[in-house]
Amino acid sequence: MNAPDGPTLLALERQVRQHGSAIKGAELQGCWILQGAWPKGKTTPSPLGNWVLRGLKARLELATTTNGSEMAICNAVNLGPLVLRFQGNAELLGRRPLLMFQFNALEITLWGRRVLQRSLPSPAPQRRPFFALIARDPSGWLAARGRGGGLALWTLAQPG
Repeated sequence: MNAPDGPTLLALERQVRQHGSAIKGAELQGCWILQGAWPKGKTTPSPLGNWVLRGLKARLELATTTNGSEMAICNAVNLGPLVLRFQGNAELLGRRPLLMFQFNALEITLWGRRVLQRSLPSPAPQRRPFFALIARDPSGWLAARGRGGGLALWTLAQPG
């Protein structure tokens, strides 16, 4: 898998803003492992931040639901046997498209046992977080820009 660098992602993003990416929900299913995050306005990833996020096994999990228009979303990190997981729902909107989501539950597990589960309040509709999807490459990577302006690159985890 040849993942793109920052300048390549920015060029892809300019193209997608004009023409859209036509990414479909079925193409997003799976467990995506964070490989890099670029702060807003930067063309290189943050070395320390990326090292920490990779060390925490930061990941984004997406699965389509039975009705097909919504998706289940999970954002999680591990700190040894401790897992912090935000869970909610998402939907694809527009031709770019935007993956709009909200987390409605926080769960913490320790050695596979749930030690905390809390409901989270819904954000105002105009404050919902999103990922503006840039590209989903068949070789196994996904790139998107978040609501805060940062750029993220994930690779699809291999089953097993």
